[in-house]
Amino acid sequence: MKKATLFTLLIFPLFLLSQTEKNSKKILMVVSSYGKDLGETRPGYEFDEFSQAYLIFKQNSLDIDVASPKGGKVEADQFNEEKTYNQAVLQDQNVLNLLDNTISTSAVDPSAYDAIYVVGGKGAMFDLPFDPSLQDIILALYRREGTVISSVCHGPAAFVNIKDGDNFIINDIEVTGFCNVEEELFGKKWVKEFPFKLEDKLEARGAVFSQADFMLSNVAVSGKFITGQNPFSTTRSAEEVVKALGIEPVERTLYKDEKSIYLIQDILDNKKSITWAEQELARNNESYDMALMAVWGYYKILASKEDQKELMKGIAMVELSSPYFFNENLQMALAQTYSSLGENQKAEKILEDLIAKDLLKEKAETLLNELKQSR
Repeated sequence: MKKATLFTLLIFPLFLLSQTEKNSKKILMVVSSYGKDLGETRPGYEFDEFSQAYLIFKQNSLDIDVASPKGGKVEADQFNEEKTYNQAVLQDQNVLNLLDNTISTSAVDPSAYDAIYVVGGKGAMFDLPFDPSLQDIILALYRREGTVISSVCHGPAAFVNIKDGDNFIINDIEVTGFCNVEEELFGKKWVKEFPFKLEDKLEARGAVFSQADFMLSNVAVSGKFITGQNPFSTTRSAEEVVKALGIEPVERTLYKDEKSIYLIQDILDNKKSITWAEQELARNNESYDMALMAVWGYYKILASKEDQKELMKGIAMVELSSPYFFNENLQMALAQTYSSLGENQKAEKILEDLIAKDLLKEKAETLLNELKQSR
């Protein structure tokens, strides 16, 4: 009896170790090598996307390697170091070592990985689509059963030149990525230098392109492909990868910007009312990124032009955030929008408030006088 017990004590830990090794999933995160001087000279990978995805993979016990076309140290585009997820990565020397010593894609053995996750950023448009070693890695995963091919934002650029035989691997696959509307609103500095527009190229390769409104979370799952539209789609796309690998993602607290984007989506989809949102923000505004909600509303106003229904969506977000985030330029844009819609009383109230606060006073007085003269 004692021998049997001793045997069990010796063998059981080995059994657990073998099971852990058997169940362990390995993912290759790929970032652009293009960055230089924090995006001033050349744009790099998107640090927000890397950090959010990395943390989810780590929290769910995936074994993570990081690769880039050139290997070695990679540089991100400009990013906010104060974001919770970025702080977590910046304080983790192990992950910083991975970014300082990325594996060259030419040295990667695809058979070692269950999944690949291609991080976006503007730099991804310049080198990832043209890296033959990365193409070989993705094609090897594509041909092997049980693997996951994933990306976010500009990351799907890595897929556009890969064929299996005569067909592009994304032909008839639903994919998403940084769309043309988002490029027009946020990519003006670099988009003219891109070798192609991502949405156009994906569609030209036969992909079925899906998109949500700009900078809202959208993830497409199609076959073994998982793609996220923009930075605010990162967490969901990463968790979909975890699920596809047969793991139930651990519960976590949503980030402020994540909660804010989801709230905007719920309002636009009529899942939450403005009244509910006002009450929620009155109770928990510190749990949301109020500036993000306001800026989303501002860009919605800019993008909507003369579409009154869409304009009202932007107005609603600026107004919703105004008690917690005040910006004179946003308020002026709101007043101008109300004026264009014939809502002069609302416009005048905002302008009088700006004048009283001595903010954009000359501009506000000019518009206010014009509105009063038109009565």
